[in-house]
Amino acid sequence: MRILNQPTPPAFRESVKVAEQNLYAQARNLVGDRDPRAHEFTVQLRAMDADKTGALLGVPALVALSGAMLGKNTRGSTIIVGALALGGSIEPLPNIVRIAELAVEKQAATLLLPVAARRQLNDLADDVWTKISIEFYRDAADAAFKALED
Repeated sequence: MRILNQPTPPAFRESVKVAEQNLYAQARNLVGDRDPRAHEFTVQLRAMDADKTGALLGVPALVALSGAMLGKNTRGSTIIVGALALGGSIEPLPNIVRIAELAVEKQAATLLLPVAARRQLNDLADDVWTKISIEFYRDAADAAFKALED
């Protein structure tokens, strides 16, 4: 795995490393009979907000790696959010309301979140709900299935 950002933000490097390890461990569920170890990946972070750390991007990184292996793109105008643990579990996310507001500001059509984040959305303003479609996933494989184009 090669990360083009120099210097590489440590949190981003960690997110990508965790995504890569999860891709190896869950390859059968994510990419079928393809061997991710036989591929070399190149990754670049493009910050869309003030937080340029690349923290909590394990799930989107894993979806991107899976999509690259399958030759599929992510659905247009979709923002994928999720922190991934080394064992494959989805980590809790802070401040989901702010993430949804930022997604609307960036004119996303769909926000894909871990299902555990739904309780935090109780405080989301009504006008934000009407401007974006919020979908949920249960695990990384479900996120990839929902985020990648057919």
